[in-house]
Amino acid sequence: MKQYRIIISGGGTGGHIFPAISIANTFKKRFPEAEILFVGAEDRMEMEKVPSAGYNIIGLPVSGFDRVHLANNIKVMGRLIRSLRLAKRTIREFKPDIAVGVGGYASGPTLWMASSLGVPTLIQEQNSYAGVTNKLLAKRADRICVAYQSMDKFFPAEKIVITGNPVRQDLEEALDKKKEALDFFGLSSDKKTILVVGGSLGARTINRSIMGDLDKLFASDVQVIWQTGRYYQDEALKHLKAYRGMPVWCSDFITRMDYAYAAADLVISRAGASSISELCLLQKPVILVPSPNVAEDHQTKNAQALVNQNAAIMVTDKEAENSLVTTALATIHNDDLLHALSSNITCMAHHQSAELIVDEIVKIIEKEKA
Repeated sequence: MKQYRIIISGGGTGGHIFPAISIANTFKKRFPEAEILFVGAEDRMEMEKVPSAGYNIIGLPVSGFDRVHLANNIKVMGRLIRSLRLAKRTIREFKPDIAVGVGGYASGPTLWMASSLGVPTLIQEQNSYAGVTNKLLAKRADRICVAYQSMDKFFPAEKIVITGNPVRQDLEEALDKKKEALDFFGLSSDKKTILVVGGSLGARTINRSIMGDLDKLFASDVQVIWQTGRYYQDEALKHLKAYRGMPVWCSDFITRMDYAYAAADLVISRAGASSISELCLLQKPVILVPSPNVAEDHQTKNAQALVNQNAAIMVTDKEAENSLVTTALATIHNDDLLHALSSNITCMAHHQSAELIVDEIVKIIEKEKA
């Protein structure tokens, strides 16, 4: 039995962490003796999510570049230097066969140091528009796994492999459990269901749009699963007090995301790469509201890639408070449109992404050892 040693680095959001854990789980399934170490940013959610998935993690003091308050970047540079030192020490002690970067600022120091020390590297770029860190790392990377076509405008074409983005393994299994899913949320099989998701912290614009148009939702014949995120639950529950009897399940967090997707006839979501990959695999009609607060506005570019294939509807963050709910109600009552969106988004799905990425990791390690 081969005993591979792998570092997986990145994080900052669920969109980076879930694919990373999916790659690790797939690798472990194939090679139970493998040693896997995660490297993340010390104050971010990976420090909690990775250990609960059963893996060790080391936190770097790294933080993102501040594009607004430039003076803050003196501290950012100090943290980067400390992170590079800690990454170097970690790589020397752990002696990995390969370092895998899944995006997020923790992957920068780790992969840079790995390649400086002669350790092969693989990048997993989740978005349709490559981030600054990955563009810098690409020059030294052995392989770049991507989810979208035409990524050779960012990366050397000979290093690119289209694998798609790994998603949480439990999601696809629940698709045929719609009745069970509706029962879980206390909802009816006679009404259509809108799922509203804004990430673990919550999406301000999406939540405000729903709160501002509860009258329209109340008057319509739909039911809602509304995940507000941590920062918006209290405000949402206050608004809902005036709409007693409205078929809505509301909470800051959904423990059974597989059931939420299974129950949904239409999804309203931000346009993070991980969410889009899930929606493609699950064949879900979606209205995407890209976050304007992300580097290089990559969520708009992710959403546009789907809109160009008639595989999603996009409502911009600026327009959302005026038109999101109206658009959602018009969409959910149009069966032909729902069917077309579902059919087109399915064509963009990548199956077995984690397995394909693991194949590439093994090829690189074996080539190094040959």
